Amino acid sequence: MSEDLSGRRIAHYRIDGVLGRGGMSVTYRATDVRLGRKVALKVIGEHLAPDAEFRERFVDEARNTSAIDHANIVPLYDFDEVDGLLYIAMRLVDGQDLSGHIKEGPLTPARTLSLLAQVAEALDMLHGKGLVHLDVKPANVLVTQKEGVREHVYVADFGLTRRGATGHRTRTGDFLGSPTYAAPEHLRGEPVDGRTDQYALACMLFACLSGRPPFQGGVQEVIAGHLSNVVPALSQVVALPPAIDDVIRKGTSKDPAQRYANCAELVNAARVALAGVAQGSAPAQLGPQSGSFPAQPPVSGPMPVQQGQYQGYQQQLQDPVRLRPPNQVGVSAFTSSGRKERPAWFAPVIAAAVAIVVIIIVVVILSPGDEPARQPKTSSAPSLNIGDETTSNKPLPTSVPVRTSR
Repeated sequence: MSEDLSGRRIAHYRIDGVLGRGGMSVTYRATDVRLGRKVALKVIGEHLAPDAEFRERFVDEARNTSAIDHANIVPLYDFDEVDGLLYIAMRLVDGQDLSGHIKEGPLTPARTLSLLAQVAEALDMLHGKGLVHLDVKPANVLVTQKEGVREHVYVADFGLTRRGATGHRTRTGDFLGSPTYAAPEHLRGEPVDGRTDQYALACMLFACLSGRPPFQGGVQEVIAGHLSNVVPALSQVVALPPAIDDVIRKGTSKDPAQRYANCAELVNAARVALAGVAQGSAPAQLGPQSGSFPAQPPVSGPMPVQQGQYQGYQQQLQDPVRLRPPNQVGVSAFTSSGRKERPAWFAPVIAAAVAIVVIIIVVVILSPGDEPARQPKTSSAPSLNIGDETTSNKPLPTSVPVRTSR
């Protein structure tokens, strides 16, 4: 578990307290001391800081969120790395995530349709840009009140968002994300598109109206349900017309081609199916059918509030699913994504080669060339050319007379 950074300061953000903890990050309530506004500061977990893949996912979340401008997508203010800590500063949503509302029991049909219609609008806009969220679930839907008129929804957590991607896995083949609302093609690592998010939205429709996800139990049970089993009939769990079963069944078809054209079409079909139902009261629970809903808790659920009254930004401790140890990171995650990391021996070898080249150049420059022949000196004074065989063949005298001056 990452250290609590409450009371500390990261860049120009003063951390005031914990909002929620997740599998890869901790989200804090913080104050931007420059602008004097409250923000939600998401900081990557210290235990994942050396993991290149999670750092990449964290940076992807910031880039993907900043590239999207929509009323139902949580606005991003800033992201950076300080002293090895990656952080994202977002709007502080004073409210609760959708998983907290579902935990309290089934929602009314009217409220369900109002909230999910906003989610569908945000997702369809995302899909129109060629992006897929890949982690649509109640914990990533923040619910607040905007201008006191109605509940307003923000879709958050774009760490798995991809463009033209296959089901997101690590380089070692592990699945990343929560399997509770994951589509079969996502779990299998097959190509994904907007219909993958639509599958998750249909599962959320089931959860909002029943108070629980369609498949429960251990991780493998949940995965097996999404891969092989039909979603249980909602009308046998709560008092709703069978027409809603057809809507959910189509939205959660194992074959993406059999699903709705987009998320808005799914919500509109649900609205038609629930038209004759009392919209202002929650559907009465009929109880799980035999074998449909095991008594075990869901594979992942909302974390309890860490501090204060805020209940948004909560993540699951079991999310993401990770089966292998992390890879080590050699460079900052904020370096260019297209640059390949060089092996550790590369720099010393290059330095040695450069040194050898420099030495060779210095030797060549300083080595003397062919000197020109020296000219004999002319002087009026007598001189001796010792050993000069070209000028004289006489033997050297054994004594030289010296004239003294008077």
